[in-house]
Amino acid sequence: MGKNTNMEHADLGKRKLIKMSAGLLAGAAVLGASPVSQVFANERKMKVVLVNGSPNEKGCTYTGLMEVAETLQKEGIATEIFQVGKSPVSGCTACMGCRENSSGRCVISDRVNDFLELAEKADGFVFGTPVHFAAASGAITSFMDRVFYSSRSETFYLKPAAAIVSARRGGTTTAFDQITKYFLYKEMPVIPSRYWNMIHGRKPEDVKQDLEGLQTLRIMARNMAWFLRCKEAAAKAGVALPQTEQRVQTNFIR
Repeated sequence: MGKNTNMEHADLGKRKLIKMSAGLLAGAAVLGASPVSQVFANERKMKVVLVNGSPNEKGCTYTGLMEVAETLQKEGIATEIFQVGKSPVSGCTACMGCRENSSGRCVISDRVNDFLELAEKADGFVFGTPVHFAAASGAITSFMDRVFYSSRSETFYLKPAAAIVSARRGGTTTAFDQITKYFLYKEMPVIPSRYWNMIHGRKPEDVKQDLEGLQTLRIMARNMAWFLRCKEAAAKAGVALPQTEQRVQTNFIR
């Protein structure tokens, strides 16, 4: 078979692939669904857990989380809202019990362990908090201190995460920075958007008028869905995970 014939067959194959892809996308558009969710309709449905760190179950923070959740669902990603709730959340008591028993659970029995049970099966995370005195809420700070210290490394390893913060007016950037640092400690890819993930308003009705803030959250959600698909494709293609090293801890004292 000549060289030209081989090239003709290759071109024909490419044209068929392009035509098939176009058909899938067109069919998805007719059905009113996201093209991405249609193409991956038969795949395992990945899940993102969204944590509401506000004591108000359906306040401003919840409104922002729901904007993210609805966007993820349109992209074919399942979601679940986890409420930290109004019950007091203890800070870490430095008992080291979680390290001694290697259970991946905190010795204090409360919502922290409920979340860790859920987190082990989740594919991605969004943590939301209101701004209290230019910082994350006390409840979610205690919650995340214990979650990220007591959990097994594989619970969060290379799972994408993002923070969203809600304020009437100021303090959003410091709270956003505070929450994001937890992700870096556990080697979690931080999902970006077009701006920092913050929304403004005293009431949910106000948040719904923050058009730029809501758009920022939707873009972040789509970026997270894309990253999850890339991670899934890499696993199927046999792309190896990064080489790990034994953790080294020093206190800079010689």
